[in-house]
Amino acid sequence: MTSNIITWDAEEYITKSHNGWWYFGLVIVTAGLSALAVWLQGWTFLALIFVSAITVLVFNLRPPRKIHYSITSTGLTEGKQKHSFIDYRAFGIVKEDSHYSAVLIPKKRFGLNVKVYFPEGSGEAIVDALGARLPMEEVKPDLLDKLVSFLRI
Repeated sequence: MTSNIITWDAEEYITKSHNGWWYFGLVIVTAGLSALAVWLQGWTFLALIFVSAITVLVFNLRPPRKIHYSITSTGLTEGKQKHSFIDYRAFGIVKEDSHYSAVLIPKKRFGLNVKVYFPEGSGEAIVDALGARLPMEEVKPDLLDKLVSFLRI
């Protein structure tokens, strides 16, 4: 049995407030891409545009869930999902505005990073616990991170 080294609660993602211009921009981009899809008779593309716009809207209107995290000697637990340290080659720390997150970097080339937010007061203990199990690396935002940041989702 593995014992918890450190535990904390945090939101699953950081929310950003949007003004009316952001929503207006979303409608304009959706309408423009939809017109292009109709002109090209790309019905699947049109469906993808609407599903994407609705998804972006839902994520912006839905408040983030509070998730319980814990680090054990074997991995990171995110709610009910367990991430074993043997699947990750390193971790890094990212600061977005005033929020901090730990990013687990997978060994697999096309594996997904695991990003977990934590309160600043717990940061040193979390970095120490992760550092005892994985090497620390600088984390650079990938294309998806840059797109999400640009859209301010």
